[in-house]
Amino acid sequence: MVWTVGVDVGGTFTDFFAVDESNGSVHVGKFPSTPGNPADAVLNGLEVLAQGHGLNLNELRHFSHGTTVATNSLLQRRGGDVMLLTTAGFADLLDIGRQTRPHMFDLFQDYPAALVPRSRRVEVSERITDGGEVLIPLSQHEIERAVDCVRAANPQSCAVCFLFAFQNPEHERAVTDELRRALPDIEVCASSEVQPEFREFERFSTTVLNAYLQPVMAQYMTELDNGLKRLVPNASFGLNQSSGGLMSVARAQRLPVRTALSGPAAGVVGAAHVAAAAQRPNTITLDMGGTSADVALIRRARIPTVFSREVGGFPIRMPMVDVETVGAGGGSVAWVDRDGLLKVGPKSMGANPGPACYGLGGTQPTVTDANLILGRLSEDGLLAGTMNLDKAAAASVFDSLAQSLDVSPLRAAQGVIDIVVANMVRAIRTISIERGHDPRGYCLMPFGGAGPLHARDVARNLGIEEILVPPAPGIICAHGLVVSDLLEDFVDSGRIEVNAENITQIEQILDSLSLQARKWFEQESILDHTRAIRIRLDMRYVGQNFELAVPLETPGNQIPALMADDLQQRFFSTHEDNYGYFNPDDPIEIINIRLTASGRLAPLADYRKLEVSETAPVITGEREVVFRSDKPVTCPVFNRNDLSAGQILTGPAVIDQLDATTLLYPGDIGTVDETATLLITLREDLN
Repeated sequence: MVWTVGVDVGGTFTDFFAVDESNGSVHVGKFPSTPGNPADAVLNGLEVLAQGHGLNLNELRHFSHGTTVATNSLLQRRGGDVMLLTTAGFADLLDIGRQTRPHMFDLFQDYPAALVPRSRRVEVSERITDGGEVLIPLSQHEIERAVDCVRAANPQSCAVCFLFAFQNPEHERAVTDELRRALPDIEVCASSEVQPEFREFERFSTTVLNAYLQPVMAQYMTELDNGLKRLVPNASFGLNQSSGGLMSVARAQRLPVRTALSGPAAGVVGAAHVAAAAQRPNTITLDMGGTSADVALIRRARIPTVFSREVGGFPIRMPMVDVETVGAGGGSVAWVDRDGLLKVGPKSMGANPGPACYGLGGTQPTVTDANLILGRLSEDGLLAGTMNLDKAAAASVFDSLAQSLDVSPLRAAQGVIDIVVANMVRAIRTISIERGHDPRGYCLMPFGGAGPLHARDVARNLGIEEILVPPAPGIICAHGLVVSDLLEDFVDSGRIEVNAENITQIEQILDSLSLQARKWFEQESILDHTRAIRIRLDMRYVGQNFELAVPLETPGNQIPALMADDLQQRFFSTHEDNYGYFNPDDPIEIINIRLTASGRLAPLADYRKLEVSETAPVITGEREVVFRSDKPVTCPVFNRNDLSAGQILTGPAVIDQLDATTLLYPGDIGTVDETATLLITLREDLN
């Protein structure tokens, strides 16, 4: 027996998804997280999972991990003590930024303070110009002075960000080499190593964030890696990146900023895998947890990627899965604003004290309390009954809310559900309608612990007619980790006008990136038949401010033959898709040339298929559920694990499982396929 496991550490629970490669069987687990030391929940949960399912820890082949350590460190401002070395005259770049105002009408809200105080920014006398020419040489005396400044300040980490280092990293390398030699206990990173790209502010910000996270992630990864070596000595270890692929532990310790959106990215990867297996390549994902909901648009079964976004108010310039987040989760608080209107979120009760029904001291009404009052959650509790829910406590907090609104508690609970649904619908419109995609042509895939509870209302508001519920919706992020490839991004940045004279230069850059990819394949021992490359060119009209990512086909993982006319037509097509028009006469330039390499250390296991059954699904109980009117409807309750392929369920019904609850509205039809995925076809309301 050989098996592989994906582990996603969240703020409330640590999820496990294990696949036995010998027979394709899947085992899942969900255990409370340990915020003080997340590694404890990982190691303890792995032992419990192995014991519960008879899995030999010595036969674990690969361990894939998604983590919120970097995200939480940024949001809570609990990173390392950072120092910055930069080109003389540019110490204030982090404060100046882009001079944009994200909160246009808020006169009191400022940008978050820079992670490096002005007193810890050291200017170095050196200068490289656009094009990589050395204007002011970097002397050995200046290097030694910079090292002495760092030694005197004694920071935990140091970021080195010089002007135009993405075109010529010579000066950055000289300083970082000397820092690492003279001060081996200090984490050092250079912008040319982190993300050698055009746009100085974003490159500086990304490098500083990386330095800020290095001490935190280094400690966590060292503890986890040492624990895994004792517990599963034969397993390789991969950490999930924000781009949706895995990287090695050593790489993660050097580039922790790549894990800033590790968890949400894994969820989208898992969703894309489930959608492809169910032959629904166009899917909108809805990941609803305890605090927030993440949504993404998957087109042609491809994971959506962006190359710049903010996390915790700080810009990050590197490939990341394109996810939109809204403060709509099970713990989101319902409250009455000064205008007398009901609002839900963004404040959340989180896991502790959590919703009132958790019985941990929560005193405010939440979305989870509303679902319990409406009968949508079982009074027997969550996690197969191991986590009790107190309906009386939920009713108590909703009585107060109902009195404030002068409505019944049931009507107040329905109002809370309607508002949180509206918040999620608005987020989905942002990634679909506002970008030219009609959601009616997509399938909705809900996951997370609360996603399947609200999917039907979200789908109906968007005109979506199909809902696809994964086999383990509350553990889809861990599922995504198992199916993720190892991934590495390579980039060359510069301004190259697209014409026949410059095609040779573009081909030379692609050949150089391809050589780097081949070296990476060998270093990581990627299986030959799993190796793949993907090329994207960041292109724009000369004079435009921002670029568009234009993909190139790579038949047989080979660099394609390039022609200027073909590159121009590809850009015109992409520009028209995004803006509705293009101008064939204006000159075009390439800003970044990107090559992404991916592959696996072991073949992807085939999951065990469900046996087709002609028998009716087994009813395990009944529940009174309120759907649209105040009158409860008696619903049969089914256990998800008891369902077989080919079985059809007709709503109203409730489907319970360890990690989530799925609602089948009156008249809706649910069909189980061989991969245990539940496809729900929406019908008109029959309440």
